[in-house]
Amino acid sequence: MDSEKFGQMMKERREEAERILQDYLPPVSGSQQTVLEAMAYSVLAGGKRLRPILMLESYRLFGGSGKVIEPFVAAIEMIHTYSLVHDDLPAMDNDKYRRGKLTTHAKYGEAMGILAGDGLLTYAFETAGAAFSMTDDPARVGRAIQVLARKAGIYGMLGGQVIDVESEGKPGMTLERITQIHTLKTAALMESSLMIGAILAGATEYQIGQMEQIARSVGIAFQIQDDILDVTSTQEVLGKPIGSDARNAKTTYVTLQGMDASVQEVKRLSREAVDTLRQIPGDTLFLEELIRMLTMRNN
Repeated sequence: MDSEKFGQMMKERREEAERILQDYLPPVSGSQQTVLEAMAYSVLAGGKRLRPILMLESYRLFGGSGKVIEPFVAAIEMIHTYSLVHDDLPAMDNDKYRRGKLTTHAKYGEAMGILAGDGLLTYAFETAGAAFSMTDDPARVGRAIQVLARKAGIYGMLGGQVIDVESEGKPGMTLERITQIHTLKTAALMESSLMIGAILAGATEYQIGQMEQIARSVGIAFQIQDDILDVTSTQEVLGKPIGSDARNAKTTYVTLQGMDASVQEVKRLSREAVDTLRQIPGDTLFLEELIRMLTMRNN
């Protein structure tokens, strides 16, 4: 697929994800207006909408049609955004800028930053629950919500964040532990995206497992690339401060294995994901190109 065609397809899919998000965000009004405004600011502050796009593509790859996927598309981005809002807090990474804009706590204050994150996480599941009234197969929706909760929670993204926080500044970090952090903290929501798309479209258990493995490889590669960019990029290109890993005395894949080995591992994981994807019947060309973009990105 040539870059111009892929770029146009990405633009169309990002616009679709934005429309869905706009449809499902709560109106900014009432006594809770400030937190609702902070939630909307956080979600609509930009971003590639990678997880919603992955979810939509997985759904369509397995023949899914209809709107039952839409509440989950909105929910996954709300959960991803909540994690960023809390990640930026003074008690965590203490970042003032993300995507070239003030972080939520920097704009609304620390307390409202915490509450906005809480609001997005809670409202994500309220939103996902709307899918029950949009399907003739509620068991699929129930399974999808279960996957969403597990991948976002203590056995997924949150668990990875716990291990990451507890590892900061401590000696003895191993490659196995870093990979575990990347698998949980970063890959888990991508796994959720591809799995939920497959589940709601009626894919087999084996195919759902394939999508989980693809997303795991992509997620780990994505985070290693993020670690690379924290060293090699600029704030203008990346849209957030660079060098935060060094400031927080954080051992990363790059500091442990070196730059060359990190770049090679990203390439290996990307090939692994594409090879598995090609085993699935259907048109996988866009997803293949998206995987390459995710793992080889420069911002």
